Amino acid sequence: MSEHHSSHHRRHRHSRGIVLKPALKKNDRLAYVLIGIVSVVVFAAVVLLGQVKLDVNLGFDKHIFARINALINTFVALLLLGALWAAKDKRYETHKKLMLWAIGLSVLFLVSYIAHHLLSESTTYGGSGLVKLVYYFILITHIFLAGVMLPFILFTAYRALTGEYDKHRKLARITWPLWLYIAITGVVVYLMISPYYT
Repeated sequence: MSEHHSSHHRRHRHSRGIVLKPALKKNDRLAYVLIGIVSVVVFAAVVLLGQVKLDVNLGFDKHIFARINALINTFVALLLLGALWAAKDKRYETHKKLMLWAIGLSVLFLVSYIAHHLLSESTTYGGSGLVKLVYYFILITHIFLAGVMLPFILFTAYRALTGEYDKHRKLARITWPLWLYIAITGVVVYLMISPYYT
């Protein structure tokens, strides 16, 4: 092994397992207020705008936003899996970047989700029997968890950014699998309902 390759290998090895410096100053009171406001505003926007329908001729299929949503959910699921692997491999900088990308894509998803519901009529699932029961079970659990998980995801991120890694890990054991479930079931719901789009 050359000296250059050996030094590169050592740098690569030592870059793993390094605890990241806090990116935010700890201020729980401010965090509770800001996360609470963001969560309430987002929830209210989704609920209220979901009641509004815009009759606009866009010149293209309005359900393209649903396809974008499914694509974003796919990427979020892959990012979450990659971030878990990075954390277990002690590549904390990579873990942080992947999780921030997942949060960023989730914001983009929110915009696309609202656009889809503003511009298109609700679609009734056309299946029957057991498949219909499975669809509505997945749909209801997906909607419920998507509606309540935002503050928990933000608190999990906050604990990491303030360097409170023990608290971050405890929260992540709950938020990570539920967030992954939301992302995967979002894709499943799209695949099941899209044949009935008009």
